[in-house]
Amino acid sequence: MPDHLLQTALDWHRAGQSVAVATVIETWGSAPRGTGSLLIIDGDGRMEGSVSGGCVEGAVIMEALDAIPTGAARLLDYGVSDDEAFAVGLACGGRIRVLVEPVGGAMPVALLERLVAAIAEKEPVAYVIDLSSQARRLADRAAYPDRFRLDRSGLKEDGHTFVAIHNPPLRMIVVGAVHIAQALLPMARACGFDPVLIDPRGAFGSTERFPGEAIVEDWPDAAMTALAPDTRTAVVTLTHDPKLDDPAITQTLKSRAFYLGCLGSTRTHAKRVARLEEAGFAPEDIARIHAPVGLDLGGRAPAEIAVSIMAQIIATLRQVT
Repeated sequence: MPDHLLQTALDWHRAGQSVAVATVIETWGSAPRGTGSLLIIDGDGRMEGSVSGGCVEGAVIMEALDAIPTGAARLLDYGVSDDEAFAVGLACGGRIRVLVEPVGGAMPVALLERLVAAIAEKEPVAYVIDLSSQARRLADRAAYPDRFRLDRSGLKEDGHTFVAIHNPPLRMIVVGAVHIAQALLPMARACGFDPVLIDPRGAFGSTERFPGEAIVEDWPDAAMTALAPDTRTAVVTLTHDPKLDDPAITQTLKSRAFYLGCLGSTRTHAKRVARLEEAGFAPEDIARIHAPVGLDLGGRAPAEIAVSIMAQIIATLRQVT
């Protein structure tokens, strides 16, 4: 992932290596890597990451090695009109623009340190470059709300301001090791979420039933406190048991999680609302709950319900109505 690559670039610099960061700033057609993809290169040609899945890495590395001694940024353009790009795999119509920034030159070390620190603290942050003036700065979510919401790095409409979005990783916390969870967790991972399953009942949350999954065998209130849901966390409760679901719901409503969905019928949810009101939660807090959980797709099988939950989470994340 790009975010850890910036930490690696900083680590290499601090170790005395000459380093450059290459970023895909624009793509057209069948470009193999998305905007914002990163490749880091040191003065010996060592590399981590990718800007094209191998198509033009060699050419970018050579440009980076030439740029590092000068400290100046280089804007590279590869596409079907370039013989070199044609030879290495962009002949199917793809085109990419790559910005190469030597660390300590075009990319100030202090700015990189602040960027890496924000990423480590899971703070949404944008790295903004004016390609005309070569000015660089960091910006928060308020400056580019739509880009943060959509995880969309790219050039602004002015054609010379590049915004690299660095959002915290997406997480999903699922309470209840039931059949729906068996289908939901792999879907979550396929959609870019890092899922965690909570269930104090060892027979339910076994590795045999959930191979390869992160399982927390603890009571939901303690587990939720430790996991600390943030603005990039979705929480789903599936047990039907208030002793397990309610503590997780309570902790989630006290957090900044962007989504909370709870399995159960309308009647079950009415009882849940009454318990939350008695516990002192305000109507606007309770209104955050999606219940019955998931979009109404008409499905009834566990996998179909999991699809409806995943669809509602993505719609909420991207604010699609």
